[in-house]
Amino acid sequence: MTLTELRYLVALAREKHFGRAAEMCHVSQPTLSAAIRKLENTLGLTLFERRPREVRVTHDAEPVIAQAQRVLEQVELLEQLANTQRDQLAGPLRLGAIFTVAPYLFPVLVPRVRKAAPDMPLFIEENYTHVLRSKLERGELDAIIVALPFSGGGLVRAHMYEESFSVLLPAGHPWRKQKTVRPEQLLDENLLLLGEGHCFRDQVLELCPAIDSEKHKNLVQIEGGSLETLRHMVAGGLGITILPNSAISSHSYNDDAFEVRPFIKPVPRRTIALVWRDSFPRPRAIEVVRQAVPREELSH
Repeated sequence: MTLTELRYLVALAREKHFGRAAEMCHVSQPTLSAAIRKLENTLGLTLFERRPREVRVTHDAEPVIAQAQRVLEQVELLEQLANTQRDQLAGPLRLGAIFTVAPYLFPVLVPRVRKAAPDMPLFIEENYTHVLRSKLERGELDAIIVALPFSGGGLVRAHMYEESFSVLLPAGHPWRKQKTVRPEQLLDENLLLLGEGHCFRDQVLELCPAIDSEKHKNLVQIEGGSLETLRHMVAGGLGITILPNSAISSHSYNDDAFEVRPFIKPVPRRTIALVWRDSFPRPRAIEVVRQAVPREELSH
């Protein structure tokens, strides 16, 4: 078993296509295919299901691929240790964030990272939590920004900031006369929520267990939507919604377009964390991201 074979293995698992994986590794397809077959013979396992137009990772291959990724990262770390002149802030950093964080954090965070590490290209992605988790574990992302709790072995979690939730009301809504909102009041209104797959949606539903996403007649779910879509619908008088405080401010509307009311105590909150693999060999790059988070602006 060689490091080259492990690189081919990880590339094929990522691309799920022999041609693209070979191109990524700068070798011919027959060369890569022969190396994968040799590796399977060495391990005594079938690592991939081969189909005419796609390749699928077998169940037995998943822990092998994960370990191969860790081995390659350790090799990279060894190379860095052997060459003390190597700059951890010179290579690209691939950073992901959940949909309900990325639009409000990245515009502030990215310029700060670029200022602190001008030679480190930053590639960013926004996606669902489960997609980001998979890409992090496969090595397609170096670090991700998610809401806690977040489980997973071999991962490091660092708190970035906490933020409260508030209720966004259309202008003139009767609740404007209230100082606070009780969770059970949500049952009486057209409540606009993100669709399934968004962790923020689940956190909102936890506020009021009486809300049943299948039976609640006043519940409107926006499949594949964003918090900005919910804001536009509230502005149109179609209902109310709940937003994390980092998303409350908007430059698209006048201040009198909405009413914002906090919840009664204990005010619901979420914790946002930075997560990376414990084998990731560039701790200085991670620290640059951590230091770039505008905690004072996001924590309310």
